[in-house]
Amino acid sequence: MPNRAAASRTVPRREPGKRDPESTRRSLLDAAIGEFAEKGLAGARVDEIAARAEVNKQLVYHHFGTKEDLYTAALEEVYAAIRQEEQALHLDDLPPQKAMERLVGFSFDYLSAHPEFVALLNDENQHGGRHVRASSRLREMHSPLVGMVEETLARGAEQALFRDDLNAVDLYITIAGISYFFFSNNRTLSAIFGRRLDTRPSISRHRAHVISFVLAALRP
Repeated sequence: MPNRAAASRTVPRREPGKRDPESTRRSLLDAAIGEFAEKGLAGARVDEIAARAEVNKQLVYHHFGTKEDLYTAALEEVYAAIRQEEQALHLDDLPPQKAMERLVGFSFDYLSAHPEFVALLNDENQHGGRHVRASSRLREMHSPLVGMVEETLARGAEQALFRDDLNAVDLYITIAGISYFFFSNNRTLSAIFGRRLDTRPSISRHRAHVISFVLAALRP
């Protein structure tokens, strides 16, 4: 749902006459995320990003280097945002089933609330994932999450609530994939099945289905 992507991020307005490098960098990053989500790496223009951020075009190069470097920084930023919120789930404080229900529900809700994340991932996949692969920061972000899922699965298996043959990476990919497909292909799915799947009732119904489906798959 890329057309809504730009609307989900508001570039903070800067006071005229004040130069704050960190604020400028933040404004540029927010503007870049909106521009790349709307138009992809190929269609985005540095001039437009600078205009959105209300700064001189040269500051884009000063803070980020090339357009490709800025694109990588935008990807790092959207991934960091979701990883930060995942950490705040505190799955280890919950019983295994409740922990997994919270993780699945969160994964679904995050994609619903952040179409720019879906749009950027779609675009990066068209580029073969090369920017993600080249970013050590992005690769490191996944390790804590895998550990959280592994720990939850282990607790569930010890209590005979979950199967004992599940792989944390495989499970997370499945959880992410089920939700991601619903949002990344929402318009074509709506057209194929002849009903709107972007309405609040449709989203709520599918969310409940995804949670129930994953929890059922975990049972021994």
